[in-house]
Amino acid sequence: MAAQTLPFVTPEQYLEMERAAEARHEYLAGQVYAMAGSSPTHSLLTVAILSELRTALRGRQCRAYSNDLRIRTAEQGPYFYPDASVVCGELRTADDHRDTALNPILVVEVISKSTEAFDRGDKFAYYRRIESLKEYVLIAQSKPHVEVFLQNGNGKWILSVFSGIDAICRFESIGCEIPLSAIYGDIPLD
Repeated sequence: MAAQTLPFVTPEQYLEMERAAEARHEYLAGQVYAMAGSSPTHSLLTVAILSELRTALRGRQCRAYSNDLRIRTAEQGPYFYPDASVVCGELRTADDHRDTALNPILVVEVISKSTEAFDRGDKFAYYRRIESLKEYVLIAQSKPHVEVFLQNGNGKWILSVFSGIDAICRFESIGCEIPLSAIYGDIPLD
């Protein structure tokens, strides 16, 4: 995230600016951050996981959303655009614009060298504020490697690691399995 040179911005000001902006921005503690462009590998992995999630959820009451759906983690933010998210049941939104989700059950981030520390640390801490969130998924760009953090119901997050092209990733919150070969397939890795 690269900070813009803007003064403190309220969540309401952020949403007003964001809805009029051509590019996407995230919001954290009164600051607005321009979203960096993604690499071709990042883009391909995002499309692959979304495609696999959509297929796995077909006919169920859950929907996979792309990185165009903003997520609010708490009443005053932060606001993020995860690479993918899943909502089960009715999509609850922050207001009548219906562009800010409040109730993801699963959030996916495709990590890169520049975002990995934030995605693993502070961003994950902010996502954990979302009451509905049960799984947080990190997808590597350099090798077939997926980390799934599952909330066990007692407020503890349990890590499962799926590594290697033959591994099969299990998403407990939505009851599905996705082979890493389906995610990584013929994608050239960074």
